[in-house]
Amino acid sequence: MSNKRVVVFDYGFGNVRSAERALARAGAEVEITADYGTAMNADGLLVPGVGAFAACMAGLKQARGDWIVDRRLAGGRPVMGICVGMQILFGRGVEHGVETSGCDEWPGTVEPLRAPVVPHMGWNTVRAPEGSRLFAGLGADEHFYFVHSYAVRSWELETGNENMTAPLVTWATHGEPFVAAVENGPLWATQFHPEKSGDAGAQLLRNWIATL
Repeated sequence: MSNKRVVVFDYGFGNVRSAERALARAGAEVEITADYGTAMNADGLLVPGVGAFAACMAGLKQARGDWIVDRRLAGGRPVMGICVGMQILFGRGVEHGVETSGCDEWPGTVEPLRAPVVPHMGWNTVRAPEGSRLFAGLGADEHFYFVHSYAVRSWELETGNENMTAPLVTWATHGEPFVAAVENGPLWATQFHPEKSGDAGAQLLRNWIATL
């Protein structure tokens, strides 16, 4: 079977080269691009993100990335967000009192972490839910690498739709609990950096690629 084709979406706000290398090591055929057709037709789309929520969201919109993400998900095509690439999938971000609309694929607010030391920089364990495919084969003592000052501190998804599969939400704690990863049909995301998380991160990326 041929390798799965993954596009790392290049909209100017992510460590695209490190993501490319990590995905290639995990067995994917990788291309870095913002080309509409290539991004739409890939087996998987990875959206990285580094920096401020508002700047990343503006860059994503300029590259039509928000539209590409939405259209891929409407067709059941897998998308994965990393770090700020995860945050911009939520409804809004609040930085320095300024609110910015996100992609609104999930309701929720990205807010400053309330912790004695910010940014949260370094290795941390996570609490993955039962049935997680993203963390398959990984124990509770595995550590993942985080670099962030903002996070989603509460999960607000409405459960009124009986046909909607409930997302699997993984939590971590730095000063307070925050959302560390989400699995929701074709849309998966991590607050931490799997491409910087050694063997555990490599296993996680292989788990995602295996679903494509």
